[in-house]
Amino acid sequence: QVQLVESGGGSVQAGGSLTLSCAASGYTDSSHCMGWFRQAPGKEREGVASIYTGSGFTYYVDSVKGRFTISQDNAKNTVYLQMNSLKPEDTAMYYCAASYRSCTTAAMARTAMWTYWGQGTQVTVSS
Repeated sequence: QVQLVESGGGSVQAGGSLTLSCAASGYTDSSHCMGWFRQAPGKEREGVASIYTGSGFTYYVDSVKGRFTISQDNAKNTVYLQMNSLKPEDTAMYYCAASYRSCTTAAMARTAMWTYWGQGTQVTVSS
């Protein structure tokens, strides 16, 4: 059974940075999609960034391009989300997810395609 555990959330002022981590276990192969999603109160869960662990290819939604970077450490089975220039509108619960299907931005828009989810970590950005 795949398990995902997020960490690294917290409170930061606008313009600040945070790095989220997602530790994964239980995979039977090394090639799959890992994604970061977020959900603000009263809003739908949305994809932020994803990475195909086999090639390292990454995808980002427009709202975070140039500010967020997704990366992986295969030796640690961990995926990171480096978030810079944070804005109050980035405030949300951030979730790590995994899929054996597609990593594209279109796939990130369809949360039902992602099979495994972590418990989430809160990010709060104050103005």
